[in-house]
Amino acid sequence: MTTLPSPAPSPAAARPRRPVLPYAVIAWALLYGAVRVRWALVGSPAFPPLDTDLVVFTGWWAVALCAAAGLVGAGLAAARSWRPALAVAGWGVCAAVLLSCALLLLDVVGLLILDPGAAFHPGALLSRLACLAGAALLHAAVLQHRRRLRGDCRRCGRTGAAREAATTVPTWVRVAAWSAVAGCLLRLAAQLWVGFEDVPLSAGASMVAFEVGFLLAGVLLPLALAHSWGVVWPGWVPLLAGRRIPRLLLLVPAALFSVGLVCYFGVGLAQLTVETVTGTFDPGDGRYPLAFFWVAEPAYWLWGWGLGGAAVGHHLRTRRPCRGCGR
Repeated sequence: MTTLPSPAPSPAAARPRRPVLPYAVIAWALLYGAVRVRWALVGSPAFPPLDTDLVVFTGWWAVALCAAAGLVGAGLAAARSWRPALAVAGWGVCAAVLLSCALLLLDVVGLLILDPGAAFHPGALLSRLACLAGAALLHAAVLQHRRRLRGDCRRCGRTGAAREAATTVPTWVRVAAWSAVAGCLLRLAAQLWVGFEDVPLSAGASMVAFEVGFLLAGVLLPLALAHSWGVVWPGWVPLLAGRRIPRLLLLVPAALFSVGLVCYFGVGLAQLTVETVTGTFDPGDGRYPLAFFWVAEPAYWLWGWGLGGAAVGHHLRTRRPCRGCGR
């Protein structure tokens, strides 16, 4: 019996689908960029008491950032092969957008402890969230470009042969976790040096929530990312002992908090360096000397980088084989 040849795929079926995310980036750049152009021309709304919604890239610099994101989006939409330079440019613009909305860390912390504080402004929060959305879209678009055109698995991004699951925690992950703990404790030591009179635990439920969250994010979370009891609930946890811990329960707060710390205190350290070198440091009400900031801000930055490294290690150690490629 003769077998009929299978029909050749139609040109439409053979052609890879055009990616959608680059166009989402272009749309974001046009919409958010139009808002920034208007504010640059006629003045932005008042955002008391900080008088700004973004940092580093403000005014026409924010417009330029939106334009750069739109150009990268157009490049990603037109690309028909893997372009490393385009990916580097995309992630560079993404990092700049993240830096510009660094004040979002203060908003999130304030909302989590149910005390946004006098520095909170709803309009500024919405602007920073829109800025963060642009960074997320741009990152996703570059990642999609990399997976589509470099030969990676489009579902998980992995390449090469399947690897066996790690049975031990790599040394670099433990170093990252303990670096985060060291940063947290160093920040506490700086506060101990100047005293706790201005931040008493009796200040109310919000301050108690802040202190508890501070220690959880600075000690328990990074260590959980680097130890077995961050994968399976330990025996002393009622009802959950022995069950596997949902990986996103640790990875989501670790990723968000680490990015927030690195961006916010990265900007703060740059500003502190300039003010120290030029002699323009403003002590404010004089409660904290310059030396305090040179201990506290690098401690926060170390905490952020360490937490991020521990999160990456936990992700690599606990991810399951991809349902798409089996790696």
